[in-house]
Amino acid sequence: MANAVKEIIAAIKKHNQQDVKVTKDDVNIKTNPQKNLKTKIIITSVIILALIVLGYFLIPIFSKPKVQLEKSIAVLPFRNDSPNDSTTYFLNGVMEEILNNLQKISDFRRVLSRNSVEQFRNNTTKSTPEIAKALGVNYIVEGSGQKYGNSYRLRVQLIAAKNERHLWGESYEKEIRETKDIFGTQSEIAQSIASALKATITPKEKQLIEKTPTKNLTAYDFYQRGREEYTKYWLNNSNKAALQKAEDLYRKALKYDSTFAQACTGLARVYWDKNYGSEKEYFSENFMDSVLILTNIALSFDNQFSEAYTLKGTYYSEIGKPEQAIEEFDKAIKLNPNDWKAYYEKGEFYFADDLVNTINYLQKAASINRGAELPSLLGEIGSAYIWAGFPEKAKRYYQDKLKLDGDSVAYYAALGWVEFCNANINKAIEFEEKGYAIDSTDIGILYSLGFHYPWLGQYKESLKYYKRWFESLKIHRELNVNSMQRIGYAYWQNGYKKEAENFFNEQIKYCNRMNELKRTTWGQGLYTYYDLAGVYAFRGEKDKAYKNLRIFNQSQRINLFIAMLMKTDPLFNSIRNEPEFQQIAKEIEAKYQAEHERVKKWLEENGML
Repeated sequence: MANAVKEIIAAIKKHNQQDVKVTKDDVNIKTNPQKNLKTKIIITSVIILALIVLGYFLIPIFSKPKVQLEKSIAVLPFRNDSPNDSTTYFLNGVMEEILNNLQKISDFRRVLSRNSVEQFRNNTTKSTPEIAKALGVNYIVEGSGQKYGNSYRLRVQLIAAKNERHLWGESYEKEIRETKDIFGTQSEIAQSIASALKATITPKEKQLIEKTPTKNLTAYDFYQRGREEYTKYWLNNSNKAALQKAEDLYRKALKYDSTFAQACTGLARVYWDKNYGSEKEYFSENFMDSVLILTNIALSFDNQFSEAYTLKGTYYSEIGKPEQAIEEFDKAIKLNPNDWKAYYEKGEFYFADDLVNTINYLQKAASINRGAELPSLLGEIGSAYIWAGFPEKAKRYYQDKLKLDGDSVAYYAALGWVEFCNANINKAIEFEEKGYAIDSTDIGILYSLGFHYPWLGQYKESLKYYKRWFESLKIHRELNVNSMQRIGYAYWQNGYKKEAENFFNEQIKYCNRMNELKRTTWGQGLYTYYDLAGVYAFRGEKDKAYKNLRIFNQSQRINLFIAMLMKTDPLFNSIRNEPEFQQIAKEIEAKYQAEHERVKKWLEENGML
């Protein structure tokens, strides 16, 4: 552009020099009228040309639309200005309700979960831009306040993280006479933040934000205290005392307001966390029915409460009702587009037969929850990439997980499974032995080594690790429903046939009961039939083995792990070379390849490969 303008100016000067004649004494200037007219026309034309050239270069610059920052927000824990720590739960409750209100506004791209920001509760060293960068957001909400008697003071501000520019702020001081004195402020703050960021709030969203979930102050106070205890448990699952306190406080809240949907759903969540891992509960025909009853009661009083739909969807997923599960998850997401738990549970639901949806929803969950659960989410996404046949992408997620949690033992275990799925058994065990050298009690490493050593024919080593793993399961009262046949195989190969039969029978019992009850733990789909086929094939009961293999082969999509097992699983050695097994194995491999290509196409379409 600069060169073009210079050329035009030079042309004007040159032309002027040609049209002007100077006398010998440089005093008398003679001009030709016709030439002057010609000169003016040329000059005017040149100027017009110059403007056109300048416009060509400058108009796109000035007319280029201003880049809009993604409306992503984190609400940091509010600072308690009161010398009395016993009121912190109140400020935490206000902060979380403001966050929940913001999450309901679909025009906000991402509103991070409370768990995401807890890591910065007592952090005074990081600047606002540093916190925003760590959380991956463009805007930060900060607040402080205190509660004294039946009144509270509150100061809240919205900050643009990049330059720490103050966008909005307000102070509030109110006496609490009824619950709307709290809910009204929380609603007002959320709507003010939305206004400052020019976010659209639909009439439906406005209604959700302005809702008063209970009119009973005592019930709400007990609920806030219960939620605070549950958060403590969520951040540290070994804190069973906090879980029990949460249950007691939720029950007290319901005594004062039996129609309080949030307290009812809180109680359902506590019940799930207390009972899910129990074998007695898991194999009961009434499995988690209390959760269904409590969430239905909650929704009868408030049918727009997303958390209840999420938990109800998880319930339906576990009892083998896929249509109902997806319907409930979608209701939750519609009411709260930032419900990370709904995205997570939906992603886990699809693990068995739709890895595109698994990766998609787990990544959405990870984009919203940047807290203590993030390493686990990254690990799950990595596993999905292994199953889809993308080991390098899986490794990157495991590396990101390692950077966050520093858990090198879990990292080596994950790398072991990457190598196993690609039939590099020696390499898999090499990684796992490194993990074992760091922590010989890690349950994941013990299981991996027990599982993989039989592929090398090292059954003594396999049984050694399996024994330790199984003892750890019993100590921690953890339920595993798809590995008893693997322990049985290790016992058999070491000459302990009676013990082996006990484990084989246990696996058959588990699988039959799960099929009868339509349990789909860990997104197993029809994989229980694969486990049954393996036991029967090893025992020489071919008819039963093929019967179950045929059912398993009805699976529409297959992952790399299963495709690799079909090729090499020692439990099927007795029938591996038979035509029917070879045909099923061929079809299983074709289904995996189709799923791999489907995921690959989706990744390419979304610029992720």
